[in-house]
Amino acid sequence: MSTEPLQVVILAAGEGKRMRSRLPKVLHPLGGRPMLQHVLDAARRLSPSRLAVVIGHGGESVAARLDAPDVAWVLQERQLGTGHAVVQALPKLEKRGVVLVLYGDVPRIATGTLRSLVDAAAENQLAILTQEVDDPKGYGRIVRDASGRVTRIVEERDATEAERAIREVNTGIVAAPFAKLEAWLAGLGNANRQGEYYLTDIVAAAVAGEFPVAVRRPQSDSECLGVNSRRELARLERLLQMDRARALLDEGVTLADPARIDVRGELSCGRDVAIDVNCIFEGKVSLGDGVKVGANCILRDVTVGAGTEIRPFSLLEESSVGENARIGPYARLRPGTELAADVHIGNFCEVKASAIGQGSKVNHLSYIGDASIGRDVNVGAGTITCNFDGAAKHRTVIGDDVHIGSDVQLVAPVTIGKGATIGAGATITRDAPAGELSVTEKKQVTKPGWKRPKKK
Repeated sequence: MSTEPLQVVILAAGEGKRMRSRLPKVLHPLGGRPMLQHVLDAARRLSPSRLAVVIGHGGESVAARLDAPDVAWVLQERQLGTGHAVVQALPKLEKRGVVLVLYGDVPRIATGTLRSLVDAAAENQLAILTQEVDDPKGYGRIVRDASGRVTRIVEERDATEAERAIREVNTGIVAAPFAKLEAWLAGLGNANRQGEYYLTDIVAAAVAGEFPVAVRRPQSDSECLGVNSRRELARLERLLQMDRARALLDEGVTLADPARIDVRGELSCGRDVAIDVNCIFEGKVSLGDGVKVGANCILRDVTVGAGTEIRPFSLLEESSVGENARIGPYARLRPGTELAADVHIGNFCEVKASAIGQGSKVNHLSYIGDASIGRDVNVGAGTITCNFDGAAKHRTVIGDDVHIGSDVQLVAPVTIGKGATIGAGATITRDAPAGELSVTEKKQVTKPGWKRPKKK
């Protein structure tokens, strides 16, 4: 194994006109992350000594969005072809070792495939990645001589009818010793229909100099698929999600339908986890043993304890949920929510920036915000913590074993003492003492002879 450094250049300067978007193509999301991020991750798994990304259209926003301190950003002011793009990156590299060239719009490339390519180049060869496809339209073709040796790559626009019939195509991904690559790039011309400097022309230069050309194939048929349109991006999204669904199934997770789950971040699951259809997982989500997630739920940066059930149509964001809790249906946990074990959050409830103690229940149609709730508290339907006075947020503190009736307004800042009971319909503006009943008394009045108004 060579001890020479590996350096990676990622070409990401394309405008992506077919995307019909103001967003640079390589920033379009795939599996919840920018497309380019997947390529960077694949490159980093090879532990390169240098990592350069060539940007052009919207380059500043690409660099700002990815926040990658290990990347040398290289601006290609004029898009004059892939060969020209690599030339721009050479000053950022060491003048030794192997250079691997990747593409920011080919996000599914596998580490094993790249490793085989790099190993071939480390043996003082030009290593190219090719693939046999049923429909080669749009790809550069691999031209071989009578003995089967690669002689050159011809772009479709410049190919003859016979060459267009070739089904072995160029993926564009190559690896080569730095010194050879630098020399070949220096000799590139642009005598083609596009007037561009093609990286693929280094193959003919290597053959002319009797330098060995090694061919490697990808581990799967789909990993070299690129993205030039929304349709192609959608196709790759489905392929990626099916990969993730298969991985979850292999880990023992029950999926009601593997085709109807979206993992747009990192999802880790314990044993006997069950996930119903149309659920979305974003950021980092951890599900403990025996967790059940109902249909049409969204979980974003959430930790869920063992045995908890999240019922359909619930949204959980930046929250932690203890063991054996019951959430929903139609519940919302907003950022900063911390639920202890055995907590019940009922349908159409919203909890924000609040801690709720073990065994407590917030039933239906209630809002709990900026609150600390103790153990074994029962919050009746329609209860609201009035936490915002129009200028500042205030906290509500509720002690253990408190019972709150329906349709109660708790006007913060306010404290409800341990064991207190709040009568239905009360508006509590002062601290309620422990162990006592607090109500807002109003006299019921009946008006004899009153008639309901009718439309004329």
